[in-house]
Amino acid sequence: MFRTASISRRSFLTALGLGTAAALLAGCSSLASSSASSEDSASSAAPAEPFLTPEEFPGVDGSTACIPLMAQIMADTTGADLTEAQSAISVSTTAYAWENMGVYDSDLAQLLIVYEAPDYVKDEIAQAGTQLEQKAIGRDALVFIVNEDNPVQSLTQDQLREIYAGHITNWKDVGGDDTPIVAFQRGEDSGSQTLFQNLLIGDGELMEAPTELAPASMGGLVDSIASYNNSANAIGFSVYYYIDQMYSQPGLRLLAVEDVTPSNDTIASQEYPLCNDFYAVIRASAAADSPERQVYDWLSTEDGVRCIEKAGYVPAV
Repeated sequence: MFRTASISRRSFLTALGLGTAAALLAGCSSLASSSASSEDSASSAAPAEPFLTPEEFPGVDGSTACIPLMAQIMADTTGADLTEAQSAISVSTTAYAWENMGVYDSDLAQLLIVYEAPDYVKDEIAQAGTQLEQKAIGRDALVFIVNEDNPVQSLTQDQLREIYAGHITNWKDVGGDDTPIVAFQRGEDSGSQTLFQNLLIGDGELMEAPTELAPASMGGLVDSIASYNNSANAIGFSVYYYIDQMYSQPGLRLLAVEDVTPSNDTIASQEYPLCNDFYAVIRASAAADSPERQVYDWLSTEDGVRCIEKAGYVPAV
């Protein structure tokens, strides 16, 4: 019934390292979710009116944390069963999705649902001369994860920068136990690493993480923090939606930043300090009646915004 919406310079299963996308979507977060009220209100609204067939739905690629939204978009715009839509979605992850469309001009990807591109990919796209059209459709946040036994409840942005510069190396220096800080990062092709660089580090100093402290996948980072030496001295980061809705491990919790705990409400209000948009992207040359242009435009309508809310995300409105 479905054309699998899969683009892979690097396959989804290799990049994610967690099995199938369906298993990922089925994973339950052990962290408390604050999105129930928005989901309830969204689900009580009239269902969206489909305007494409499943076969017409554009090839879609993007970020791991956007997989549930891609599936909801497919279900709402085509009338497909959500479970079947979920099984039809796989991604090549943030950097490779941007490259597939903007550098290699792959004809498999007509629509991206994606976080911001790394700077090196932006340079590649500029050199390729590809004209893309993008708009913010949702808002997420960079969040920091620690062991639940870590007594530190909140860090300032300056403290986080000092930790990742290698200047603060012991938890006792930020109100915790006398134990070394083990700070995990991601690779430069990771969407969460791009957010980390742009939202927190900027032009500041950043220590180089050894391979064992820079897992290839988002799930790998979560697993590593949960299992590191069976102790409470590790810290790492991800995007809020992924941790809250898609994948977590028992024994972990989110840190507050500047005494603000990340939640759908504090992200929507931007009270939480490390918020960032994610995007829908198409080629600027996409025809007005093309499926990708129709979906792109629809995401700004009331039905499109409800779709974003229904999938548990914060719309960028």
